[in-house]
Amino acid sequence: MTPPASQLRDPRDNRLGTSVREAADAAETALTRMLSFNGSPLPDLDLAIAADPAWALPLVMKAGALLGLSEPHLAHEARALLNAAEPLAAQALPRERTHLEAMRAVADGRCHHACRLWDECLLEHPRDALALNWAHDWDLHRGDMQSLRLRPARVLPEWSEADPLYPHLLGLWAYGLEECHLYPQAEEVGRRAVHIASAVPWAIQAVAHVMEMQGRFEDGTAWLRQHQPHWAVTHGLATHLWWHMGLFRLEALDLSGVHRLLDAHLSGPALQGTLPCVDAVGLLWRVHLLEHDVGARFAEVLSAWAPREDDAGFETFTDLHVLLAMLGADELVQAESWLARCAARAMQAEDARRSNHTTAREVGLPLMRGLLAFARGDDDAAVQALQGARAQAHRLGGSHAQRDLIDQTLMAASARASHHAVGRALLNERRMAKPLTPLTRHWAERLGVKL
Repeated sequence: MTPPASQLRDPRDNRLGTSVREAADAAETALTRMLSFNGSPLPDLDLAIAADPAWALPLVMKAGALLGLSEPHLAHEARALLNAAEPLAAQALPRERTHLEAMRAVADGRCHHACRLWDECLLEHPRDALALNWAHDWDLHRGDMQSLRLRPARVLPEWSEADPLYPHLLGLWAYGLEECHLYPQAEEVGRRAVHIASAVPWAIQAVAHVMEMQGRFEDGTAWLRQHQPHWAVTHGLATHLWWHMGLFRLEALDLSGVHRLLDAHLSGPALQGTLPCVDAVGLLWRVHLLEHDVGARFAEVLSAWAPREDDAGFETFTDLHVLLAMLGADELVQAESWLARCAARAMQAEDARRSNHTTAREVGLPLMRGLLAFARGDDDAAVQALQGARAQAHRLGGSHAQRDLIDQTLMAASARASHHAVGRALLNERRMAKPLTPLTRHWAERLGVKL
């Protein structure tokens, strides 16, 4: 006899809204893939949907997986999935209805509201790994470092260390600790997670971030190479971790190593989708700031990315990287047009609820104007704009390491401008945060600072 839906539970004892074991198992596999980046969750979710068409959660999970790719053209498909889930919500469990409401908020651009809903859900269901994963992802989109750290901490004591997903929860916590500058604790927790299970990408990445922020470029290179079998082949986080490897080689001023890495892992077939292109642009812009000619590489990324005009304003963090690709490829007219379209969308009254539009108006657009001024050679204007928006740059989302290109651009602009005071101040921050690496010495020389 088939048990009622209320009797089926996931491995963390959360009730599920299905009585079909095949559907439940496929959804659990998809959740594991989301946390581990080990393959796409979409085929598993399609299996869950087919196994139990009356279960709303797999539809919501698939919508979330698509929205998490930061691809504007996938937003329509995600909305269609959420619309298909709506008629099923009346029979859904309250926890699963919360996921639908939260993902609907994400699709509407109301990420702050979505994360509040997941936080409320976790008070009642502290072992809801889906809520933890999604809230973590959209904390990254909205730059909420405190929540990245505190949310896993609030639920960790409620989890069993025997749970296969437990190391991934430690990885989320390690990452949050690092983004809050708690580097020793972050490294300890990250190493603990990897000791329990080798393939824990959030933990591997968290420790790499610690080493980046501390200027330990040789340690970081060795760390990533040590764990390379667990991330470097078809892994969903591979391109991003190659980007980390590139940062370590840049810190060492090993430019030939950076170019070899770009050739092998951040060009050609690797440039499929927004996230790999963001990584490639982030690394190339740093090389560009070192006054190396990488214009042809920027042009390749821009051609592969092919951002549509209608995509402008979809997500500020991405918009900024599109602009950098255009500036690096010396497409200033195209960059001006892109910036204008981003500004126009941020002012649209009908999209006033979108948290991204507030971020764009108050942070993204001033930064983008500063970057455009830098590309034009108007360095005093670039310094003024970048310095003015820098304190709020975390609201763009991403990590401290990703946003460091703003500081490096500001130092480059200051070095070329009529005064070096801002650049020297930023250099002093770096000197207090990490050892005198070759990259720090480079900036000191550019700014005329004796070390």
